[in-house]
Amino acid sequence: MNPLAEHYARFRVAERLLLTGHSHQAWPDVALEGLVEALEDAARHVDDKWGRAFAKAEEVRAGYRALLGDPGAEIALGVNTHELVLRFLSALDLRARPRLVSTDGEFHTLRRQLGRLDEAGLEVVRLPADPADTLAERLADAVDQRTAAVLVSAVLFETARIVPGLDGLARACEAAGAELLVDAYHALGALPFDVRAGGLGAAWVVGGGYKYLQLGEGNCFLRVPAHAGELRPVITGWYAEFGALADEHDPARVAYGRGAERFAGSTYDPTSHYRAARVFAFFVEHGLTPERLRTSYRSQVELLAAGVDALGADDALITRDRETPLDRYGAFLALRTPHAGELQRALAERGVLTDSRGSWLRLGPAPYLSDAQLEAAVGLLGEAVADLR
Repeated sequence: MNPLAEHYARFRVAERLLLTGHSHQAWPDVALEGLVEALEDAARHVDDKWGRAFAKAEEVRAGYRALLGDPGAEIALGVNTHELVLRFLSALDLRARPRLVSTDGEFHTLRRQLGRLDEAGLEVVRLPADPADTLAERLADAVDQRTAAVLVSAVLFETARIVPGLDGLARACEAAGAELLVDAYHALGALPFDVRAGGLGAAWVVGGGYKYLQLGEGNCFLRVPAHAGELRPVITGWYAEFGALADEHDPARVAYGRGAERFAGSTYDPTSHYRAARVFAFFVEHGLTPERLRTSYRSQVELLAAGVDALGADDALITRDRETPLDRYGAFLALRTPHAGELQRALAERGVLTDSRGSWLRLGPAPYLSDAQLEAAVGLLGEAVADLR
């Protein structure tokens, strides 16, 4: 058994083959402490609980700042990335710059919203995400004076492919006066992601903790770059002027707070932040740094890939990219198969929980799983593939 597994007893990670690590990871048992603390603060302090809740929110911001390598970052929090992306988009001057550039490999948050904006009359350009090695360069070439923003993932959610060259894309956006929004959801907790060392100091970064950080739902963030301190998002909640509520209001002009407060929402359930703050502390206590997690995930993905190769399955049934070195991938193994949904169901019947999207079957390890569990899961995958024949 993986020694870390004892801290995830409630999710029974040592007894189950949970390969949903790229989608939903188990919470450590200490998450319950955060949930109980949230209830106790509400019961004891009633509406005066908010000072304590805001302190928990600040702990969550600090956790994200550490992961981003940006201790002074302005961080707006949200229940999900969609609400944060909406506020970002609403702050852009889309009348003067009605063009948005993205890819066909983005998560549904961007895929759906950008598609609807395209239908409504904005010019949305979607470049093929493949090949990933040239994606940032191709996006940079697509930026012009009509471009309001480029929106791209640091790690592609379907394939786990790391997108290199984002620093060059950032320079191209800055030169053209366009904003760059990087979706780091599949990067944070899976590999080191330092915005300043990576040349992304002027970029917006969005992400959350539902996946690799084990924070659970309701814990998303938007890093707001320094140059955005005077923007006025059209979609705005009353928390965006929380610090100025006692001031006299100008009925002709909506007021905003400073920095990331401008991108705040409205009243929310603070329970998620209590849970997240405790889990962030757990990661620190157990030395689960981005570097250590990257080493763990690389080893696990390599083990899964070797196991899949050893199955000797017909590539027409299931295959993987064997041309790209595994160190160019994030923290899960994507297998291409026309039977992705069928195999996901067959694996679930055998006690292996995975995930599929279109023609991709995705195997997501986690730091609390053992090599023996991964090997057992691949063996059951072999059985499921054999049944296809």
